[in-house]
Amino acid sequence: MRAVLKLGGSLLYDDTGRILINMVRDYAKGVDFIIEDGHSMVIVVGGGRPARVFISAARQLGASEAQCDWLGIKVARNNAELFCAALGDIAYPKIVETLDELETAIQFGKVVLMGGLNPGQSTNAVAALAAETVQADLLMNATNVDGVYDRNPKISGAKKLDAVTVDQLSEILAGSGTRAGEYKLFDPVAIRVVERSKIPTVIFNGNDPLNFRQVMKGARIGTRIVH
Repeated sequence: MRAVLKLGGSLLYDDTGRILINMVRDYAKGVDFIIEDGHSMVIVVGGGRPARVFISAARQLGASEAQCDWLGIKVARNNAELFCAALGDIAYPKIVETLDELETAIQFGKVVLMGGLNPGQSTNAVAALAAETVQADLLMNATNVDGVYDRNPKISGAKKLDAVTVDQLSEILAGSGTRAGEYKLFDPVAIRVVERSKIPTVIFNGNDPLNFRQVMKGARIGTRIVH
């Protein structure tokens, strides 16, 4: 199986902004097991808290949204470098920065790592485009919530959905921000790419690194986007 794993940057930092080294190590070990089982992987890493800190400061200093996006892209690529170090020899040695590079890198049989690509695009969109490019069998979105809820999960009575259609997901996320640092779960680009390519997609809680291995095995964890 060829899979794309999107790791939310929020999973990699504690509330003070300190890197969760053991989390990175645990994910790296899990990926190692997946590769030993004969699977192929692309990992796209988000920017997380540091990206939001830089973006907030840049806005206050008068930066354009494009400049803010580039700051987020660079932080996400740095996070991907951390995973490259943790994975060692099984990782493709360069963080991929374009889809053309991805098409070449995937041929080497290594775990390919990515951060952001272009301004105006979340790393969720990058993961969807990567899955489309490499014709992935599965797109996994590891985030800090259990899946997709019918409303904001902080609201009393919110219900987690085991499956959603693309239209349902679009409606649920309609109120999400689209500025740099505001992307929630999926942005419109990611949703449309998943829709047009009919990529099997699961959104799940990534706070437990074991979950993504369970998703790879077909376990009913999180929320599946159905076509």
